[in-house]
Amino acid sequence: MKTELCERFGIEVPIFGFSHAVEVVAAVTNAGGYGVYGATRRLAEEITDEVAQIRAAVGERPFGLDLVIPNKVPEKNDRAELEKLVPEAHRRFIDGLETKYAVPKPSEPGMRTRFIRSEEIQDSQIAAVAESDVNMVALGIGCPPEVVKLMKSKGKTTVALVGQERHAARALEAGVDLLVAQGYDAGGHTGQVGTFSLVPRIVDMAGSVPVLAAGGVATGRHIAAALTLGAQGVWIGTAFLMTEEYRPHLSEGEMDALLNAQATDTVISRAESGKPFRQTRSAWSEEWTLPDAPAPLSHPLHDVLVGDILGAIIEHDIRPLQHYGAGQGIGWFDRLRPVSEVMNTLVREGDLALARSYQFSGETA
Repeated sequence: MKTELCERFGIEVPIFGFSHAVEVVAAVTNAGGYGVYGATRRLAEEITDEVAQIRAAVGERPFGLDLVIPNKVPEKNDRAELEKLVPEAHRRFIDGLETKYAVPKPSEPGMRTRFIRSEEIQDSQIAAVAESDVNMVALGIGCPPEVVKLMKSKGKTTVALVGQERHAARALEAGVDLLVAQGYDAGGHTGQVGTFSLVPRIVDMAGSVPVLAAGGVATGRHIAAALTLGAQGVWIGTAFLMTEEYRPHLSEGEMDALLNAQATDTVISRAESGKPFRQTRSAWSEEWTLPDAPAPLSHPLHDVLVGDILGAIIEHDIRPLQHYGAGQGIGWFDRLRPVSEVMNTLVREGDLALARSYQFSGETA
């Protein structure tokens, strides 16, 4: 499963493992892949500390960090101002869910309301990442050319996640070093085009810019297929949710939702953030589809509406409403394993799949 990215980045296998857990990122990198830390919901000082933790764990091995930089956000981190804009009908809907499912108030703001996604927050995050020694910066939503230029000036590899050809065109114009073609199958914020339809189109557009395949990549056979489609590696997140290293970051209800989920148990909903978001199916996503439910608000106003109740659902383990962001590949993972075992399995299966393809073609590896 070697590609030119292995030599370029000094990694053993072209597996880029995304996670919100420092422990998982370090374990992916130490297993020969390229760990990428999801830092969008972290404050600047937290980013600085957590990057230092990862560096201490991986030594000179490379790792990356992912930010989301949407172009339409408030200027200031001011929740009180946004609260004034939340429609009363939406407040009543949330009050109704709290009553129906007996959701107590949270002891502190939820993950989406601990700060407001704003220019103020984004600027501080960008500055912290630019001054860190992280090797790669990935942009999950939004690809501002000035941010790409800044990170490249600091010697960092730049990556853009894209779900459509027009997204790829903007990212290429901004000058990114890599593209991640993320298909509909993916967990979290995702688009409408399936991975098999998207990847070869982005590869053709990208020319000399390498492309990673994302969305539904759950086994070594998926990796082999991605390489056959022209990708030079894969971007994987869901596979690392059911790992021993990630377990401390999950509530009991979230854990059960993931362990028991199959591909058909995930759904794309705007009820999480105001943007399309694939997650395990639950009463939370179902309630927002009922005829009397209001339409989700725009981002980040929707965060203000739902952030605290989402935090309370986790804190108080309200099982009917418990859910988690995951791709359609979640059905492959029904037990906890160390990250190293997941990586070894992916590599072994991938090598076998590629060997079979060589046999079919009459070639030798």
